[in-house]
Amino acid sequence: MLPGQVFVGPTAMRLWGLPLPDAWSAAEPLHVCVGPDAAPPRGAGVKGRRLVPHRARQMIFTGAAVVDPVAAVLTTRSALGFAQLVAAFDALLTTAANYPGIKAPRPLATREEIRCRLEEWGRFSGCVRARRALDMAREGAESPKESETRVLIMDHGLPEPVMQWIVRDGGDFVARIDLAYPELKIAIEYEGDGHRTEKEQWRADIRRQRRLEDLGWIVIRLTESDLTDPSAFLGRLTRARAARLEIATA
Repeated sequence: MLPGQVFVGPTAMRLWGLPLPDAWSAAEPLHVCVGPDAAPPRGAGVKGRRLVPHRARQMIFTGAAVVDPVAAVLTTRSALGFAQLVAAFDALLTTAANYPGIKAPRPLATREEIRCRLEEWGRFSGCVRARRALDMAREGAESPKESETRVLIMDHGLPEPVMQWIVRDGGDFVARIDLAYPELKIAIEYEGDGHRTEKEQWRADIRRQRRLEDLGWIVIRLTESDLTDPSAFLGRLTRARAARLEIATA
C-alpha cells in the first residue's frame, strides 16, 4: 500500500465486518482505490479502482487504510443482490450487540448519515436501487439472513413482519422471535447451521418451539436453501396467514 491507496469495496466490507454473500477465500482479490488522477495499482491478487475523494472518508481501522463503512457498502453495491444490499444497510444501522462479525461500535452509521452520503454521491449507477434499499433497511436487525428473509417476504407482497418480537407467558420470558406477525401468532425463524450442529442449541430450539406452539403460535422455520428456492417457505407462510385471518374474521 502506497500513500494515497486505500482499501475499498468488498475488501473494506470484510475489514469492517459487514455481511457479504460469500465467505472469504484466498482467491478473492484485494480491492484498492486511488484518486481520479492517479494510476490504480496493478498486480496479482489486486483489483485497482479509482474513486473521487468526496465519495469516501479515508480511515485507519485495524491498522489498515480503508474507506468508511458507508463508502464500503456503496462501492460494493454492484456485487450485491437487492436483499443483500438491504442486509448491508441493516448492518450499518444496527445497534444489536449480537450482530455477527461487526468489529466496531454500533451503529456504524445513522439513516440520516447514509441519506446525506447518497446525496453527496449524486447520480451514479444503481442510485435508485440504493435509495430503495435504504428505505427498506431497519435498525433492529440481528443477522444478514434475517434481513434477507424480511425482504423476501415483502417482495412476495406480504406485510412487513415485526423484528425481534418478545413473547411472554404471563410475566415469564418465552422467546424473542426473529420475525413475527404478533396479531396472528405467526413466528418466522431463520436457522443457521449452528442451530443444527450445536447440540445444546438444537435442544433449546426444540423446547422453545414447543412452548410457542403451546401458546398458540405457528412456528415457521427456514434455512439457507429456502432463501435459494423460497417457493415452499412462502407458500407455507401465505397459507398460515390466510388460515389465521379466516379465524380472526369468522
